[in-house]
Amino acid sequence: MIGYVTLGTVDLAKNAAFYDAIGKEMGVGRMMEEDTFIAWGEPGGPPGVAITQPFDGQAPSVGNGTMVALAAANKEQVDRLHAIALEQGGTCEGKPGDRGGGFYAAYFRDLDGNKLNAFYMDMPG
Repeated sequence: MIGYVTLGTVDLAKNAAFYDAIGKEMGVGRMMEEDTFIAWGEPGGPPGVAITQPFDGQAPSVGNGTMVALAAANKEQVDRLHAIALEQGGTCEGKPGDRGGGFYAAYFRDLDGNKLNAFYMDMPG
């Protein structure tokens, strides 16, 4: 059920070198990279790890920049999971949609404020 884990960082470049080394040992490299985040793993493979500068611009901490990602079977399931979360009293952190590179996702918080997302990777293969 877990698709990947995101961890907050203050120094993306410094921590990227750390995770590059960890990824190399585990036989994976960078699978996504933007100005504020990098993810390691294999599309369609086992759960990956990403580091990010928190979206809200605040300092990363336990829980800020941390998110549990749920691997959905398709885009329609992403939409359904987001709707269910809101129906159950969760709050929207990003409506379902294409985030680029075949990555379709929706973001939400549970009743305690924990951030989750549902995602589907549509990678040509």
